[in-house]
Amino acid sequence: MKPLHFLLPLVTLCTLGSLPVRAEIWLGARPLPGAEVILDGSRELLDEKWTYWQGPRFGSSMPIKWKIVADPVDQGTVLQTDDPAAAGGKYGAADIVTKKAYRDFRLHIEFLVTKTGGNSGVYLQNRYEIQICDSDATHHGMGAVINETPSPYFAYKGLGKWNSYDIQFRAARFKDGKRTEPAMVTIYFNGIKVHGNQPINQVWGGANSGIDGGNEGGKGITDTPGGLKLQCEGHDVRYRNAWIKEVDLVRASTDFKD
Repeated sequence: MKPLHFLLPLVTLCTLGSLPVRAEIWLGARPLPGAEVILDGSRELLDEKWTYWQGPRFGSSMPIKWKIVADPVDQGTVLQTDDPAAAGGKYGAADIVTKKAYRDFRLHIEFLVTKTGGNSGVYLQNRYEIQICDSDATHHGMGAVINETPSPYFAYKGLGKWNSYDIQFRAARFKDGKRTEPAMVTIYFNGIKVHGNQPINQVWGGANSGIDGGNEGGKGITDTPGGLKLQCEGHDVRYRNAWIKEVDLVRASTDFKD
């Protein structure tokens, strides 16, 4: 496993403007005890932990065509969303997903958009998209829980700079096969809390978006875990320092522990 050269020194508490930044979030956050590193800038870990999502529009082939490239800002290497099958914005044609499926979890991931309009996305359980898009503050903009919240665009650092999502996710709950509680998420974007206990009601974008996207217009959520998925949409977006920790959120809350 290649060392994470870009990790920043941790502090107990720092500030970003007047907003508090927690020690275990923001750029360079080290994995929490018990967390699984899923991206470290090495080809070895990419091949070990990830595969393609072979949905209805899948058009690539193994091995994964995404590239390991030099970090454009810091030392080390990072993952680049570069796959010919996704040219022209064909999401679902070359998306990658973890081989392991997850239910409730805490996630840290860092990303960098290289060009204006660059687009990708982090899909929780291969269902619910947290948008990565160099665009605007709409419900389809950077940092939005896609089509369910406005974009917290103010927290975005801009092109050519590393950004981070820290996410606590609670899967939908079911009883007798029926959904009784929607999925829920809390997100810190570059250390700023931008979504708190936000319900997620459906999978947007149809069958090409992920698990259950083709069920009842995306509202037919099933009681199955899913992998973490990264979207390839024909744009150059880079990823690094991703780790995930499984948790059991019995109570209907995704608040980070103080």
